[in-house]
Amino acid sequence: MRYEDAWRRSVDDPEGFWGEQAKLIHWETPPARILDATHPPFRRWFVGGTTNLCHNAVDRHLDTRGDQLAIVAVSTETNTTREITYRELHREVNAFAAILVSLGVGRGDRVVIYLPNIAEATFAMLACARIGAIHSVVFGGFAAHNLALRIDDAGPALLICADAGMRGGKVIPYKPLVDAALREANAAPAHVLVVDRGLDPAMERQPGRDLDYATLRERHLDTDVPVVWLESNEPSYLLYTSGTTGKPKGVQRDVGGHAVALALSMTTIFDLRPGQTILCTSDVGWAVGHSYNVYGPLIGGCTAILYEGVPTSPDPGIWWRLCETYGVRTMFSSPTAIRLLKKQDAAWLSRYDLSALKWIFLAGEPLDRPTYEWLTAGTGKTVIDNYWQTETGWPALSLMPGLDLKPVKPGSPGFPTFGYRMRVIDEATGEEKPAGEKGVLVIEPPLPPGCLTTIWRDDERYRRSYFGHFSECLYSSLDWAVRDADGYFFILGRTDDVINVAGHRLGTREIEESVASLGAVAEVAVVGIVDELKGQVPAVFATLRQGVTDDPRDVARAMERRVVELLGSLARPACVYVVGALPKTRSGKLLRRSLQALIQGTDPGDLSTLDDPNALDEVRRAILRGPDCGARRAQP
Repeated sequence: MRYEDAWRRSVDDPEGFWGEQAKLIHWETPPARILDATHPPFRRWFVGGTTNLCHNAVDRHLDTRGDQLAIVAVSTETNTTREITYRELHREVNAFAAILVSLGVGRGDRVVIYLPNIAEATFAMLACARIGAIHSVVFGGFAAHNLALRIDDAGPALLICADAGMRGGKVIPYKPLVDAALREANAAPAHVLVVDRGLDPAMERQPGRDLDYATLRERHLDTDVPVVWLESNEPSYLLYTSGTTGKPKGVQRDVGGHAVALALSMTTIFDLRPGQTILCTSDVGWAVGHSYNVYGPLIGGCTAILYEGVPTSPDPGIWWRLCETYGVRTMFSSPTAIRLLKKQDAAWLSRYDLSALKWIFLAGEPLDRPTYEWLTAGTGKTVIDNYWQTETGWPALSLMPGLDLKPVKPGSPGFPTFGYRMRVIDEATGEEKPAGEKGVLVIEPPLPPGCLTTIWRDDERYRRSYFGHFSECLYSSLDWAVRDADGYFFILGRTDDVINVAGHRLGTREIEESVASLGAVAEVAVVGIVDELKGQVPAVFATLRQGVTDDPRDVARAMERRVVELLGSLARPACVYVVGALPKTRSGKLLRRSLQALIQGTDPGDLSTLDDPNALDEVRRAILRGPDCGARRAQP
């Protein structure tokens, strides 16, 4: 089937198209109506149909693939590997569900899950789905205050946590963070279920509140918990994302639409069939982890590798070794992770047998050409960009090798996926931009299945945050984009990551790609800083590849020349700093706003998701000593 024909039908005849895709999952009660879009911007998919995510991910596979591996949980932090079949997964999920029921958790109750990338995180999510509870996974290690905010917004009946996580060989105690969050929270649950990994011998337990998972698991190991059939539009989970007001937004996902969208994406986008294996390097605390570490692969009858660790330990070949060992067909990671590997010896890319590996998907931020070319050349595999958001729940822009693979254009995530009718419009007038001109990427409602249905308990904020930017009812991605003459989309960065230099708007991504095209550069972040004359000017922070021995000042000057060469003198960086590391979140996203704040002497904001505090100190020292190229800035 041609992509163009399938996509066109998905937007012109959504009820017919999605009515057919609904057959990809099990419905206990078939939908009475495929789409209700009578109250825009809200919409309901598969109205009246009843189904269950856990049943679709686990139970329905037992007869045909009960002995197939469902999850391989690998931790290079604890040097453990757990291989779990679908039948074993069914038993573990039932036991976990029985624990939840014994603690009074039921349909519609919220459960906050604060666990690292371990098998129990998957058990907990699926157990909630089984009984109709609404899970809210919070990234493990999140700061106590931010955890408290999420607890108060969700109002959970139970919190599930580990004693500790690990990263880079360092133990990160979770329980003290939970204790502090519960002291601060106004909606603290009655019980905390603790998965004790034996990593924190000093962990304190509060009698009557804190319960041991292992003990309760043994008690309920032989218990069968019936599936609760949910109407398609009931909430399945909440996932919090940053908001401009400082209050996190609880992105609310449904049940039926989520299941159908993931089932379709597994075959058409990620080209995976039942029995095949995916390595998704995300954490379950992020949207990618929900969709492609847990629900998508299991709904598709695949094997999912769940990885706890960093990509360079015990060596930079760990991910490729896993690909060889388990015959991975599709790998899903991020440009940031690959740029980290890019600092290492490229020989690691060819050390293992990757004959089973067909596709490498990258998402999370724009994929720059140098990183794309390095990975493509080193592995010999097809590298496919894809673009989506926590809100969309699955790729909104990508190529579809499982359906009709179009030529890859480096830097572009490709074309709209099913149900996404996209436009690039002028931010001021709302008029559509011609090919090659930059504008805001928007989606015409109704949003397809799998996207958020609202913000938890705040429909007005949903309208305002996503559909309140233009006179026309359009979902704003808040991302700049360009569509070329062939229909490929290119994402240029957030609309609030634009530098306005003397009235000319420059996307930070454009400058970053120019700098990154230098072979000596490993990673780069560009931010706009205040300038009395021009309003804003670009500041560059960059790390160098391993083995580069050139004077950093010479490399910095080369960066400046490259930007001028590729973008013109208007884009010339005002200052270039060569640093040892850039501050990132644990999911790998660069903290550009924190860089901007540091150089301007303002509050760097919420640093609760910072992966390495030393990176921020490295930037502070660089600012203090002055740039390696460009005007020396007065210290705040």
